[in-house]
Amino acid sequence: MKMTRSEILEQLAKAQHGGYALGSFSPRNTVLIGAVVRAAQATKSPVMVQISSNEMRWFELEPQAFAEQLRKDTADAEVPVILHLDHTYDFETVKRAIGAGFHSVMIDGSKLPFEENVALTCQVVQYAHERNVAVEGELGNIGGADKLETGGDELLYTVPEQAAEFVRRTGCDTLAVSVGTAHGVYPTKNPSIDFERLANIRDLIDTPLVLHGGSGLPMETVRRAICLKDGKGGIVKLNIATDLELIFQKVMGVTRMPNRDTLQLDSDLLRQAADQVQAFVQGRMRDFLYSAGKANGA
Repeated sequence: MKMTRSEILEQLAKAQHGGYALGSFSPRNTVLIGAVVRAAQATKSPVMVQISSNEMRWFELEPQAFAEQLRKDTADAEVPVILHLDHTYDFETVKRAIGAGFHSVMIDGSKLPFEENVALTCQVVQYAHERNVAVEGELGNIGGADKLETGGDELLYTVPEQAAEFVRRTGCDTLAVSVGTAHGVYPTKNPSIDFERLANIRDLIDTPLVLHGGSGLPMETVRRAICLKDGKGGIVKLNIATDLELIFQKVMGVTRMPNRDTLQLDSDLLRQAADQVQAFVQGRMRDFLYSAGKANGA
C-alpha cells in the first residue's frame, strides 16, 4: 500500500481535529508487522508501522526487507497503513529508506546544537518532499532506558518558542516533542508530563505533534495529551514500541529481544506472540488512541 505525503498529512489532520491519534507501532522485527496490520484491520483504524535505524542494525535488516514484508502484509489491507522510519540520525539511512519505499521518515537531530539540527532537518525535508515523502523532526531530547532507540538517557524538554522557529525554518511535517515521556520501561506508574509546555507548543504551531515513549503510559495521561484543548488538537501521533517487545519476550521465554536467527526457532510460539501482540494493539487503538473506526476519517 503506497501512502503519499498529502495522504499522510490528511490522516494526521483528521486525527488532530477529530480528537484521536495515530499509533506508530514498532514491531522490532518483520514477524510482528502482520500482527500490527491485522489489529488495524480488525479495529478499522489508520496505523503507522515503524522501525528505527538502530533496530535495523540490531536485526541486520535493510530498509528494503522491512518494506517488502510490510507490502506483503498489507496486500489486502483496507485501512491506511503508513510505513515510517523512526529515530534516524544520518542522511544516508534516510535516503536508503526512501529508496525502499518508506512513506514517512524521521530525522533526529535533537542531540545536535539547534542550528545544526535545523540544517540537517532542512536537508532531509528537501530530499523527502521532492519524492512525496513526509518528514518528522525532533526538538528536545526524548531520553530513556531504551538504548535500542536513543543510545542515551539525557532528557531535555522542548522550548515552545524554539519549536515554532524550528518548524518555520525546516518545513517538517510533524514534530516530536519532549515534555516528560521517555523510551523504555517507566520507573514510576505515571511519569510527570508537562501539559502546560505541551499546550504552549500547540498555541504557537499547528504542525502535528508526536509523543514518543507511549509504552506504559496510563490511559488518562494519553487521553489528556490527545484532547489537549476543547477535546482535540493535542498529540496526533503516539509511538509505542517497548510494550510490544515485552509481550514478545514473555511468550518466547527470552529476556531480550531475539536476533534474526532466534526468530526462526519456534513457529508455534511466534504465532502465539503475534496473536498476543495483535490483541494488545487492538486494545490500544480502542482505549488509548481512540482511532478505532477512523480508517475513513469518520
